[in-house]
Amino acid sequence: MTKNSSRLFSLDVFRGITMFLLMAEAAKVYHALTDYFPTGVGHQIMMQFHHHPWHGLRFWDLIQPFFMFIVGVAMPFSYRSRIKKGDTWNDAFRHILRRCVILFLFGTGLHCVYSGHLVWELWNVLTQLSFTILLTFLLLKTSWKNMLAVSLGLLVLTEILYRVYDPSAPFVKDQNFGSWMDMLLMGKINDGGGWVTINCIPTAAHTIWGAMCGKLLLSEEGERTKLKYLVIAGIAALVIGYGLDLSGITPIVKRISTSSFAFASGGWALLVLAFLYWFVDIKNNKNWTKFFAIVGMNSIFIYLFGETIGAQWLSGFGKSFSYDLFGVLGIGELGLAVINGFFVLAMMWGLCYFLYKKKIFFKI
Repeated sequence: MTKNSSRLFSLDVFRGITMFLLMAEAAKVYHALTDYFPTGVGHQIMMQFHHHPWHGLRFWDLIQPFFMFIVGVAMPFSYRSRIKKGDTWNDAFRHILRRCVILFLFGTGLHCVYSGHLVWELWNVLTQLSFTILLTFLLLKTSWKNMLAVSLGLLVLTEILYRVYDPSAPFVKDQNFGSWMDMLLMGKINDGGGWVTINCIPTAAHTIWGAMCGKLLLSEEGERTKLKYLVIAGIAALVIGYGLDLSGITPIVKRISTSSFAFASGGWALLVLAFLYWFVDIKNNKNWTKFFAIVGMNSIFIYLFGETIGAQWLSGFGKSFSYDLFGVLGIGELGLAVINGFFVLAMMWGLCYFLYKKKIFFKI
């Protein structure tokens, strides 16, 4: 990225890789591979592509923080572009407010799709993103110190809320402050999952930290200085997050987004951005980025497509070919499920490629 460039190729890659991984989940690739490797090293590897049941951190627990962090990184670039086109702050605010309302409706609507009837549930990432985007935008013109202070304040607030609710056992599944709030907001708790709506409070830190990074990358600082700040911040966040967990102060629990989880996952997001910024933008390794970038260019569309009828329809369509074609080779049911998962993933990527070639980009 050249100084003050409006294009951050590493962000395109980061977004594209994250969305590609989400596409693979929608295509049932991870579930098929987990069933194919019921034991051993293969199974242990595939378990990293499923959320941790409670106390601990797996790779898949980082995907939502990555997504929310990426949105934050893009916000200063988007805001500057709108201002250059002549928009005022009020114009940008109305656009963000409209976008957040749509995201909220999409998020609540997805739970209706999952349930097969109208429900009032607020656990979807898009619903929570509607809050984190709005809050981050309101902070966008302030200094990085103010943004950092607010983000840390949100994590302190999270700690206080959980510990005041139950000082002796604040982080028990389905018996914590977040679950109590869900009973007030929805009259129910997340059945078996332990997810809570107020995750939007601590995870807002991810979007705010992303916006801080976006402002840094747009600044006049040199590339090496920017990279240094990203790495130092990432390492510091990891030390704090894992330190809180290992010391027994606050466990890393993704499902209620404890402060230790927010720090640890935010640290990984910072380090991934730092690596991609170094490898893609500084070292100018852009030739391979297109494969992932075309997925990220329609990120909201492919997420909604995969979470609704898209993957289910393509899975049934794919079986007509993959099962019949490879079944004659004597491949068993588990193997055929793996093949079909990758076939569906390829078709979803092909859809993104078709939209890219036709210059069709769904934006809200």
